[in-house]
Amino acid sequence: MLAGGLVLAGCSGGSASSSGVAGSAAAPGAVARAAPGAALGVPAAAAAAGAAAAKSSGAGTTAQLAPAGEIIYTAQLTVRTANVAAAAAKAAQIAQGVGGYISNEATSADPDHPSEATATMQLKIPVATYPATLGLLAGSLGAQLSLQEQAQDVTEQVADVNSQVTSYEAAIAQLRALLSRVGSIGDLLSVQNQINDEESALEALQAQQRALSHETSYATVTLTIVGPKAKPVGHPRPAPPGLAGGLGAGWHALRVTVSWTLAFLGAVAPFAAVAGLAGFVVYRGRRWLIRRRPAAGPASPEN
Repeated sequence: MLAGGLVLAGCSGGSASSSGVAGSAAAPGAVARAAPGAALGVPAAAAAAGAAAAKSSGAGTTAQLAPAGEIIYTAQLTVRTANVAAAAAKAAQIAQGVGGYISNEATSADPDHPSEATATMQLKIPVATYPATLGLLAGSLGAQLSLQEQAQDVTEQVADVNSQVTSYEAAIAQLRALLSRVGSIGDLLSVQNQINDEESALEALQAQQRALSHETSYATVTLTIVGPKAKPVGHPRPAPPGLAGGLGAGWHALRVTVSWTLAFLGAVAPFAAVAGLAGFVVYRGRRWLIRRRPAAGPASPEN
């Protein structure tokens, strides 16, 4: 009985260790099949909800951000609405709600013709919220008439400006270190002048650096809001040439040519009259002198 109990205890221990090994071997596969959010400690349901929300939030946008780099985003949007003032106020609220602001605004309204009112706004929108905000502006203010978007890559320009700023800062630091070791007054003034020149150039580069940083951080949306009867600002396509257009252009050219010819003749006429009168006086004077000159008599024979 003692021997049988020892055999049973050994079998149960072996089976328990085998189960533990099998469980540890299966764990990596389970982790590999788990959702990305669960691997980071986020419940799978929450990760799926976040992905769905991100997908739904970008469904109505009209722009997409570039993958990487320093990009300047600009857009021109024209909408038509029944109440221009209300639409402009809503656009300002949308821009300020995402952390943007209004950099320029102009409104044209006639109290006698409120349906012909127009408003032009320049909105600065943070780049992170630019696509969604542009889609919201295009879809919630009124009927969209036109939309144009541009993206300018200034990555190389930003890198060049940053490099120049770093170089100028290093040069100024070296000049200041040299300034403490110069001996003569002339050398001191020369080094100080170089420092002043370098600092002036550095300030200009830093201003350009700040401007580029602002332009790449905020997208510019030029929003034009027109009333029901207002004409949208734009460049109409020219009509194809035809017979009537050719005749009109030829008649206009003929009138312009005749007008300029008459104007030239009118400008020259006083000078021509004076010149003709002077020539006539000279001619008559010469004829009168010829008549007054005595005729030469025949030569007398020599004795």
